[in-house]
Amino acid sequence: MGTTDWRLVKKRTADADGAVYVSADGTRYRRTGGTALRSEAAFQQMVAGLDYPVPQVLEHGEMSDGTFFVDEESLGGQSLHERALASLDGGRELSDQVVDQLAEVSSRLLSAQAAHPVDGGPDALRQWVEQAGWTHNVFAENPDFDTPCTRAALTKATDQLADMPLVWGHLDYGLPNVLPGGVIDWQHHGVTPLGYDVALALEVIPFKGGAKGYAANPEQRERYLTVMDSAARAAGSPPVSPHLGAFLLVKSLFFLALMRPTDPARVDKHQKWQYRRHLHLKGLEQYERTGNVDTALFPTLDGFAAGQGVAGRP
Repeated sequence: MGTTDWRLVKKRTADADGAVYVSADGTRYRRTGGTALRSEAAFQQMVAGLDYPVPQVLEHGEMSDGTFFVDEESLGGQSLHERALASLDGGRELSDQVVDQLAEVSSRLLSAQAAHPVDGGPDALRQWVEQAGWTHNVFAENPDFDTPCTRAALTKATDQLADMPLVWGHLDYGLPNVLPGGVIDWQHHGVTPLGYDVALALEVIPFKGGAKGYAANPEQRERYLTVMDSAARAAGSPPVSPHLGAFLLVKSLFFLALMRPTDPARVDKHQKWQYRRHLHLKGLEQYERTGNVDTALFPTLDGFAAGQGVAGRP
């Protein structure tokens, strides 16, 4: 890795060890971690060869404390999340420019995904639900959610997606991981139905409970999905927007993963866990009733807390 000075950007999230560093001149990123990082580096190299909009891996190897890889930062200096925050002018509405940049990168990603379908085998959609929804962890932490009703809804979702091509996906796609030139942080990669990544990029904002500082308006969400459907059709694939409900049902489980607090004194964490449980149940009810999920109907975390009065326990 030479003698480059590296500045810490952030610790890696979820179940990944390690951290992300940026070089002193801002041109390269160094990612460190355990054995899972080897898979991430190999995956990123593989999809770069499939014309996915990802940074090139410049160097990878082993250190005394684990694995590392270095990639170039040729995709832009700020994530679209950072640009969205910088463009706010006392309000909360997402900038149209940021939405248009997102649509451009998402179209490129979707086109590359559609051009390289994956044969995932007969259990691919079930495995996608388990991986993308972290269902083993979610049901272990929330055993009251592991019901015939929930299982039936997930089966309905996979049946609905049976005709969608399977592709290599990001699984955690959103504004924080999108730069003007492409997509970073492929930590949670796997096989997904086409559209699962890109269709949800604006829809997942409400899961943060209003803490992101911005929100997409209905016109922006509709315009963005129209662009995604056009990109899918241009690639010879079915439109992705009809499957928004099925995608969001799985994504609501993802946002519940690793949320159950272990410290009874952390009232704030218990409240956030209860909030994510509420969003999952609200989405499940919508999906069962209408086949869709409208995240614009989700309460903010503050609104939920005010209505709840105190942080409850299941």
